[in-house]
Amino acid sequence: MGYATAMNDKDMSEVHVDEERVATRAELIGEEHDAGSDDPHAQARAILEDSEMRTRDRDAAPGSFVEHRRSEDTVPPADTPG
Repeated sequence: MGYATAMNDKDMSEVHVDEERVATRAELIGEEHDAGSDDPHAQARAILEDSEMRTRDRDAAPGSFVEHRRSEDTVPPADTPG
């Protein structure tokens, strides 16, 4: 899977993430710490750039299907009357 919209080098070069966010995200926690990372800063930057691209283009998510529901659209749990 990948992006549904065509991404090119120009699109990628326009994605900028704050260095402070990269540094914060590069701090490994939980399973990330257990698995380790050869380059936590590069990994953090890639994650944040991907997130920024998805924020800019909601159709860029893998599968390109984003479902938007309101609370009244949900089904009550089986143990709740109604």
